[in-house]
Amino acid sequence: MGKPHVLVAPYTVQGHVIPLMELSRHLAKQGIKISFVNTEFNHKRVIHAFGKNVDETGLFHLVSVPDGLEDGEDRNQIEKLTESLCQVMPRLLKDLIHKVNASDDDKILCLLADINLGLALDVAAEMGIPTVAL
Repeated sequence: MGKPHVLVAPYTVQGHVIPLMELSRHLAKQGIKISFVNTEFNHKRVIHAFGKNVDETGLFHLVSVPDGLEDGEDRNQIEKLTESLCQVMPRLLKDLIHKVNASDDDKILCLLADINLGLALDVAAEMGIPTVAL
């Protein structure tokens, strides 16, 4: 068995992504492998803001999934965004977990999720993965 591996899933609105990212980066410095899952929209924003300086450890990996909204749709409409996430995110998270666990010696042992992203906690419970909610 390799390093402990945590999947981190923030709620996809301003003020939720960066705090979990900072916590995740600190966990990576402690030797914990992190897969930080963002929506594709936020993923682009994070890459633009941090560039290549996101990971100093080799243990912090950014991954992304679609949010279900079309290009140009207003992601500031929280109700619409949340509804879309509830429709697409459970399947996408399951697929991501299966993909990582099938191709990586460091299996996902825990899901660290924003409490506002309860659907991620439901997916982890369904898959038998321990969770931590912030």
